[in-house]
Amino acid sequence: MKIEHIALYVNDLEAAKNFFIKYFNASSNKLYHNRATNFCSYFLSFDDGARLELMNKPEMSDLPKDFNRSGYVHIAISVGSREKVDSLTKRLRDDGYEIISGPRTTGDGYYESCIVGIEQNQIEITV
Repeated sequence: MKIEHIALYVNDLEAAKNFFIKYFNASSNKLYHNRATNFCSYFLSFDDGARLELMNKPEMSDLPKDFNRSGYVHIAISVGSREKVDSLTKRLRDDGYEIISGPRTTGDGYYESCIVGIEQNQIEITV
């Protein structure tokens, strides 16, 4: 068994798509737009086959994103090496994204950093 994809509602579909393309080398399908419901989405694909669906519809609520809560908290993206974790973290910091932690080795052995990415969604960058 495998997780087929993860879905994320966003306010700015184009900005979210471009974020994952720019920093994580995602590729995107064409925009899907259901005219009856005004639902729109993109499927982003990553090198290893993982997929992320970015979705938007007009009537979404936009609740505060407290990282210390129940439910889905972050997505972790493996970039392949400690050097890539370091360089991507620096690039994101230089581009104005908040770094929550790291790069560091965690108590359970992961080498990672955590950032506040597009629309205040937490992303873990790991080896």
